[in-house]
Amino acid sequence: MKFRFSFLILVLFFFSCEKDTTITFEPLSLKKETCKECPLIEVSIPKAMGKNKIDQVINTALREEVISILKFDDEIDVATIEDAMTSFESENKKLKEKFPEETTQWEAKLEGEVTYEDDYILTIRLNSYLFTGGAHGYSTIRFLNFDKIKTKELDRSELFKDKDSFTEFAETNFRSQEDIPSNAPINSTGFMFENDTFYLPENIGYTKEGLQLFYEQYEIASYADGPIILTLAYPEVKKYLARPIEP
Repeated sequence: MKFRFSFLILVLFFFSCEKDTTITFEPLSLKKETCKECPLIEVSIPKAMGKNKIDQVINTALREEVISILKFDDEIDVATIEDAMTSFESENKKLKEKFPEETTQWEAKLEGEVTYEDDYILTIRLNSYLFTGGAHGYSTIRFLNFDKIKTKELDRSELFKDKDSFTEFAETNFRSQEDIPSNAPINSTGFMFENDTFYLPENIGYTKEGLQLFYEQYEIASYADGPIILTLAYPEVKKYLARPIEP
């Protein structure tokens, strides 16, 4: 009887030590359009609700990213997303005061979503669209990758054990996807890689489908070509990753 009781305590101890590392989010939605001629600004991003360090790191990184997109005047201190929205509106107002005939209504839409989470990694994709005049607006995507164990945002280089080996692997798959012969220059079919040399995009992030390499418009091709996306399945790419993967 004593043995059974001790075994039960041991089992309960192990179960109590198993922590749910899933991060809880709630939507944070902000909208601003104070007049008919004022810019339309919409921000919808996930907000981590816990009180742990990783929750603070995530919320700070998202806030700073949104601010960097909306803020036009580097000489102005902007501490909150609301301040950044006001800054965006103010710049549009200054333009119309300088050029009264300017009737273009600026627009900013930012939307964030969690694209991947396991015990080690969390990734949030921030989609943004800005229109500040001209023939068309400009869309961008920014991946924010977080190490949940070390409670930090990861730089692109920190995703890989050996960045050079991964780059070679990615180039092989890129050529296959885009029908570029292995013995031909990387720009032979119309791409615009600098120095005719393949390189990784600025944006790389974890998604449910695999590790996604996202080349923005203009990054390696013309605007008309749109973004170029390469998604690599985890079974093929996990040996290059610096952290365990649990697809």
